[in-house]
Amino acid sequence: MISSINRDICKSIYRRIGIMTVCFMLGVAYLSADKSFCFRIYLKDKGKSQFRESSPEAFLSPESIERRMLREVFVDETDFPVSQAYMDELIAAGVSPVVQSKWMKTVVVEARDSAVADVLKTLPFVDSLTCVWNGGDRQEGLLCNDGDTSRLLSEDEPLESPYGHAEAQIAMLNGVRLHAAGYRGKGVRIAVIDAGFKNVDRIEAFASMTLLGTRNITFPGRCVFREDDHGTKVLSCIAANMPGVMIGTAPDASFLLIKSEDTRGESPIEEDLWAAAVEYADSVGVDVISSSLGYFRYDSIADYYNRNDLDGQTAFISRMAGMAAKKGILVVSSAGNEGNSEWEKITFPSDAPDILTVGSITFDKEKSAFSSTGMTADYRIKPDVVAVGTKVCATGSAGQIQFIDGTSFSAPTVAGLAACLWQAFPLLKNTELIELIKETSSRHQQPDVQQGYGIPDMFNAYKKANNDALRNF
Repeated sequence: MISSINRDICKSIYRRIGIMTVCFMLGVAYLSADKSFCFRIYLKDKGKSQFRESSPEAFLSPESIERRMLREVFVDETDFPVSQAYMDELIAAGVSPVVQSKWMKTVVVEARDSAVADVLKTLPFVDSLTCVWNGGDRQEGLLCNDGDTSRLLSEDEPLESPYGHAEAQIAMLNGVRLHAAGYRGKGVRIAVIDAGFKNVDRIEAFASMTLLGTRNITFPGRCVFREDDHGTKVLSCIAANMPGVMIGTAPDASFLLIKSEDTRGESPIEEDLWAAAVEYADSVGVDVISSSLGYFRYDSIADYYNRNDLDGQTAFISRMAGMAAKKGILVVSSAGNEGNSEWEKITFPSDAPDILTVGSITFDKEKSAFSSTGMTADYRIKPDVVAVGTKVCATGSAGQIQFIDGTSFSAPTVAGLAACLWQAFPLLKNTELIELIKETSSRHQQPDVQQGYGIPDMFNAYKKANNDALRNF
């Protein structure tokens, strides 16, 4: 059965930082139905802090501190939450906090009257603000029930290979040999940030998965297992463990499942929800973030971004991904599925520096027509690498094998094998791990805007890192 650890740690952390987090996540409860507005407030500073860099255990888990020490990343003021005094003043101004970003010095608040924006601008610690939600009640009608708890067994015919229907997509990256060397992700902590993980708690392919915990950022307190199966399919590419039917790329890793997407539409607030998901994952000490969410246009705001913004420094979500990389986390992002659209290019946050952006190819090793292309606006190669994303094997919400398309599924395939490499060489920094993967990929001598550095050879990367370690011994 799925185990659940780290909850006591998380509770301890959030007790110590007070009522603030509860306020963020539950503050909209008093609001009635109808229209609401959400504003992202950029703060001049975060106010006087009760925390100290010398005592990170007050706001970070032991695992998060350990990761920083291992990767030589120092705790600093960016890790301090926004002061409670500032939050109290915002509430007094008539708004309800939704989420904050300590790294970006922002707070998202909700109100029924858009005129409150003028009041907020007068607060001495407010630098500026922008509307990130303008619509109906974000929480309206979304209830979470426990649902059916019976087990969902696969009816797929087992194959001779233990990898089942997923063997070809893993073998193309030479992942089978990496597993055979004894590396299946054990000890590596992976956060999957997605739209929902429908029935993951019931599907037999996940029965042996080590679950660190779950978090619903979009609808706080509600179950992540009862809506949307996009995350279910994404997770299966890494965590599935049903010999003969499907084995993922890091089945022995530990997983944190976070919902940040609101599938009812596209609004800029989803960047803030993703940011909150990333900061939560960091605070509880994950090593890898696999994210198959990408943004570039929104329903109610025309032309929110343009291609010139693909510089890793403009989009809020891309700057957040870059910050996560600076904290020592390996962020693996899908490139996007806009190859056939007018946009064509990668989506945000896949333009961020020092993250691993993954595009899609077919089993014939040709670029999938839908896979988004690079390069970035500041002339960096993206995507970084590619993996199979056309007719890729995944497990759906009924527990059955499906063959589906999207960079959403090539990205976690790579993320899992990267976690296996990190298991083998835990002293590598995240940037060093990315370079190792790129240097041993099929197009490393002539990268291009369609396939980047090409198809990773994870076993070759393992051998190279091992040889380098022996030479430096």
